[in-house]
Amino acid sequence: MTVEIKSRIVGYHVKQPQAESNAGLQTGLQAELPLSEEDPLTLRIPSRPEGTLEAVSEKISYVGAEGRKKVYVLVAFMPVEGVLNGKQVVIERPVEFFFPSGQLSSEHQWITATMRSLSLAARGGYVTQALADLRKVAWDKGLVRCGMNRWNKPMFHDSEVSAIAWSIQQILYRRGFVDADGIQVPVEELAQRYAQRLMHGHPWQPPAAEENDVQNNGGSAGAAVVGHCPECRGELIMMDGCPTCYAGCGWSKCG
Repeated sequence: MTVEIKSRIVGYHVKQPQAESNAGLQTGLQAELPLSEEDPLTLRIPSRPEGTLEAVSEKISYVGAEGRKKVYVLVAFMPVEGVLNGKQVVIERPVEFFFPSGQLSSEHQWITATMRSLSLAARGGYVTQALADLRKVAWDKGLVRCGMNRWNKPMFHDSEVSAIAWSIQQILYRRGFVDADGIQVPVEELAQRYAQRLMHGHPWQPPAAEENDVQNNGGSAGAAVVGHCPECRGELIMMDGCPTCYAGCGWSKCG
């Protein structure tokens, strides 16, 4: 087809194919659109990743109706990426809880099952709630002494399950994942703590000033002390209406 030009030519341009023009427009729009939000705290992790994970191993010591016991628990962590306010962030999350076999006899199968459930909760993004629920478990064998509270007083729990759950919360607290009461730390703060760790080469630690301020506030938690043990001079508390030693020897006035 021939077109006759009857006016003066003052400029020209090359016409692009429609498909290429649309592709270029879409690329430009994609570059301008912000990243979609993706909370790294609730991001589901289908399974334990292959390879090596960084883990914390801790010995938990507690005293109950059957005397003093010691168990070991491992908690594995991994970095998880997400998008917060249109920016990519990286936090550290617990993804696996492990209870080595052979530590307890009849209770072992139940504790192993609980650790598996905690691992699923961690990879599903709701481990904080799961630990809070375990803290509410009670039994009929009396209080269990485990750890010290923020005022440097003995902690008493409603069961061995509750004591172990509290100890795991303290592992996550020292790692910076939850606060001292087991409440979830916001994503923004988690990202800052993980960046701090990468910069300084060590995990986040609770500020010493905060710990001192809390201790100076005074107060106590757990059962009231009613005397001292004649065997080991430890503190006695009332359990089932009878003064009982929870310092370690397990002496009871009722025999």
